[in-house]
Amino acid sequence: MAAATIVHDTSEAVELCAPCGLYLKPITKMTISVALPQLKQPGKSISNWEVMERLKGMVQTHQFSTLRISKSTMDFIRFEGEVENKSLVKSFLACLDGKTIKLSGFSDILKVRAAEYKIDFPTRHDWDSFFRDAKDMNETLPGERPDTIHLEGLPCKWFAAKETGSEKPSEEVLIKVFQKFGEIRNVDIPMLDPYREEMTGRNFHTFSFGGHLNFEAYVQYREYAGFIEAMNALRGMKLMYKGDDGKAVACNIKVSFDSTKHLSDASIKKRQLERQKLQELEKQREEQKRKEKEAEEKQKEEERKQRELEEYERERKREEKLRKREQKQKDREVRRNKKQLEKLQAEEQRKLQEKIKLEERKLLLAQRNLQSIRLIAELLSRAKVTSIFISEANEESNRTKPFTGLRGGGGTVLNAVELCHLLNLRITAPDREEGLYLNLFLRSAVQSLTACIN
Repeated sequence: MAAATIVHDTSEAVELCAPCGLYLKPITKMTISVALPQLKQPGKSISNWEVMERLKGMVQTHQFSTLRISKSTMDFIRFEGEVENKSLVKSFLACLDGKTIKLSGFSDILKVRAAEYKIDFPTRHDWDSFFRDAKDMNETLPGERPDTIHLEGLPCKWFAAKETGSEKPSEEVLIKVFQKFGEIRNVDIPMLDPYREEMTGRNFHTFSFGGHLNFEAYVQYREYAGFIEAMNALRGMKLMYKGDDGKAVACNIKVSFDSTKHLSDASIKKRQLERQKLQELEKQREEQKRKEKEAEEKQKEEERKQRELEEYERERKREEKLRKREQKQKDREVRRNKKQLEKLQAEEQRKLQEKIKLEERKLLLAQRNLQSIRLIAELLSRAKVTSIFISEANEESNRTKPFTGLRGGGGTVLNAVELCHLLNLRITAPDREEGLYLNLFLRSAVQSLTACIN
């Protein structure tokens, strides 16, 4: 359906349901056809926009509410225009019908034809003949006789329950609006049934050009008079909504009589059975989905546990590897420390042995020094005795000859060994070094003794 348009003049609006802000406004449309000349020059074309502007200029002080192109060919351009009030249609037709347009750059004139828009709306003859001739219809049964109106292009917001805050249409609001024409037996809004699209294969959610969600509905009257009154009231009208702020908008709706037995008892029962089947099928699908979901969750849980187990095993192996590596490092460290300790102990032992040997050496040298001192003391003691003996001998010999000193045989000076022999001393050296040392020591001692004697 066409988009909702703003209404500036609501003087011709007829009340439909004032509490809901719904009114009926006459359709004030016209069709305008502009015949196009034969284009003789190639590459030259007529601007639709220029033609539209010329039409707007032809209506003098008035203006179109909407003017749009409905069809464009090489021979003509057809426009659909709408004005605010029904009374303006005739004056617009008088200004346009039979007139001509002269476009710049074209020698030919364009003829304009205008007529009131022919509304596509069923007549009483249409539904009477249809139900009379239909062989599968029983006019004694509801829904199989002219009692149901089929409405299309109704804006959802206009029929929504305000207290709920929802934008979905309400059957209660629909009944409230259309019960003005008579008692309503039943209504149906297919888009409110979640299974209807699957049952019929149709999409009941439709959008208008303006982007607002529209819906279709079926309204069944209990009496034929209510159906007749509603059809007569809706003929040549469009639906208008007037808000609390006083602003009004209107939209075209399609109205027809139901020829499909939509609200007959058989159709309602059939839909209920189909709905029950679909509900059972939906339950089965939900149960299947639940089982599949549980199986999927179970599989995911098993996969998760398997991943955790693998992760735990990898972590255990990694920790075991780290533990072995650390143990190896510790073992190497222990062996290295042990080797260092053994080396230190060996070094300490070696130093201790050297120190012991040094101490033993010092002790030996001290003992030897002590022996040497004792030997010297003994030697000096004996030398003193020998000196006294020699002094007495010399004094005795001085009486006869001069003293020649402490000499050996042949008049030579005694060495340390001869002196020791002379003094009856036995000298033993444990090694060559100590022997040489002792010999030098005795020689020095003998020299000192000799010097003392001399």
